[in-house]
Amino acid sequence: MTAYIMLCSGSLMSIFWGVAHIIPTKPVVKGFGKISEDNRRIIQMEWIAEGLTLCFLGALVLLITITAGAANTVSFLVYRASAAMLLVMAGLTAVTGARTALIPIKICPVVKVVIAGLFF
Repeated sequence: MTAYIMLCSGSLMSIFWGVAHIIPTKPVVKGFGKISEDNRRIIQMEWIAEGLTLCFLGALVLLITITAGAANTVSFLVYRASAAMLLVMAGLTAVTGARTALIPIKICPVVKVVIAGLFF
């Protein structure tokens, strides 16, 4: 039961963090100031893609947990792969975005590592 609660909690955190990532896309892009239209589109695309990835990982773990349970080989592989992806994303954010002055971006690697821990 503890594993189920941890997995569902991590899933919901990932979905929430993904949605929270997508919602402020327009102001984030505006914060870059005057940039070319191509650069604006690329930043917008990447910002949304990270949010969608977080939502997907959360939804995947939640669906596999609800439908197949936490104690089988496929579920185990999904949890480990999702945790690994979150750790890679946390590392990338730590060496890039977390070095900015924006508090939500600074805590992003921590949130991803916590969620990965709940999945592991």
